[in-house]
Amino acid sequence: METIIVVSDVMTINQEATVFVVDDDPAIRKSLRWLIESVGLKVQTHELASEFLESYSPDSPGCLVLDVRIPGMSGLELQEKLRERGYDIPVIIVSGYGDVPMAVRAMKAGAIDFLEKPVSDQVLLDYIQKGIERDIKNKQARLQNQELIERKESLTRREREVMEYVVSGLSSREIADKLDVSFKTVEAHRAKIMKKMKVKSVPKLIQMDLQIQSSTSLDPKRR
Repeated sequence: METIIVVSDVMTINQEATVFVVDDDPAIRKSLRWLIESVGLKVQTHELASEFLESYSPDSPGCLVLDVRIPGMSGLELQEKLRERGYDIPVIIVSGYGDVPMAVRAMKAGAIDFLEKPVSDQVLLDYIQKGIERDIKNKQARLQNQELIERKESLTRREREVMEYVVSGLSSREIADKLDVSFKTVEAHRAKIMKKMKVKSVPKLIQMDLQIQSSTSLDPKRR
């Protein structure tokens, strides 16, 4: 019976996405390369986790298909290294030696799923598509968060101070009293803040500030 592989439009248009495969079995690397390339995606295969870690760049979207038991650095150890470096590439664990504790550890480290060999082509492709879509969304969110951070960093020290009071719920008169400046001065600062942050309302400014705080707390490089 002929195997029919169903691929959604989302996957077919993601020509920039790369699927990384780390497995010490050359036959598996070859078969996975054929499968993934057959649906129009780019593939990079590695025998060792250390090879992947040295060559990986988080700039382009993709996902990682990873065996657990490989020579040298194990798949789970690679997950830990990726997390330490702040790389959140979606990981699909595929292994013939799975057990419950190992699966739990992999999932806690951020794996999309833990699949036991043999895995059907369609199931694996479905998870690859899910991983790529997640990575694209994550990258888009990071770009948006970075833009918001840059907007806030463009504020002067005084403007940032006023903004903190605004988002905490103080009125312009209350802020003026705290800073020992005139009401008009505070209003002028507020106008500049709204312009630089590109918002038209205080609720939107509060929402934006919460998003900035959330993104910086989750980013290991900004802690």
